[in-house]
Amino acid sequence: MNYKIAVGSDHAGFKLKERVKSFLFNLSVEVLDLGCFSDESCDYPDYGEAVALVVKENKAKFGIIICGTGIGISISANKIPGIRAALCTSPKMAELARLHNDANILALGSRIIDENEAEVIIRTFLATEFEGGRHLKRLNKIKLIEEKNLC
Repeated sequence: MNYKIAVGSDHAGFKLKERVKSFLFNLSVEVLDLGCFSDESCDYPDYGEAVALVVKENKAKFGIIICGTGIGISISANKIPGIRAALCTSPKMAELARLHNDANILALGSRIIDENEAEVIIRTFLATEFEGGRHLKRLNKIKLIEEKNLC
C-alpha cells in the first residue's frame, strides 16, 4: 500500500492507536499521527476534527479515529463536509462502509473491540473498494445535505 493514513485518538483510544500504528507500519503504510500522545485525559472532538481535516484536504487517503466507544469521535469527524466516518465493530461493517458508503474514515471503539479485532476490521476496510453504481446517487444526496446546511 502506497499512501498515507491519518490516525487520531483520545486518551481512551491511545493504547489501541499505538497498536494500530504498528500494524499499519507492518503493512508498509505511511502513518500521520495527529495525537493524542499519552493516556492523559483529553477531548475526542479535537482529534476527530484533526483527522477529518487532513483527509478532507487530501493529505491522507484515509483516517482511523479511536475513542472509548468510537461514537463521539465519529460524530465529531462527521461534522466536516466531505467526511464519511464509519464506526465499525466488525469486518462486515467495515466492508459495507467502503462498498456502499465510500467511507473515508474508520472509527473504532477501544472499549468495544480488542486489538486483534481492530486489525481484521482495518485490513477489511483498506482492502475494500467503493462499489459505486446505485450508491453514488445516495452519496450525492449526502453532499447536497452538507451544502444546504453550511453555516
